[in-house]
Amino acid sequence: MRVHPRALTAEPRTFLTAREKAALVLAANGKTNAAIARALGLNVETVKSRMQSILRKLRASDRTQAVAVALVIGVLSVDDITVPPGANRGYRDQEPAEGNG
Repeated sequence: MRVHPRALTAEPRTFLTAREKAALVLAANGKTNAAIARALGLNVETVKSRMQSILRKLRASDRTQAVAVALVIGVLSVDDITVPPGANRGYRDQEPAEGNG
């Protein structure tokens, strides 16, 4: 069991290891466990375990909530998240069909 100094464990929600944060950043950018594993040079089972640890520390029920909590408490910043070009393009950007006025 890893023992952390008391100052780091007083508020466990704010203490993610560097490797956990790296996995969370990739998850925040929409990567799957397999893609996170490839990017970090890990086994998929290790990524699953790491994600469970993140969820537990952030008291989140899924990775979407974990990202939201991490953003709110300052573990992640919006600069950690990349929005792909065209991600916000949708049906409203299209020309209205004739007769729909």
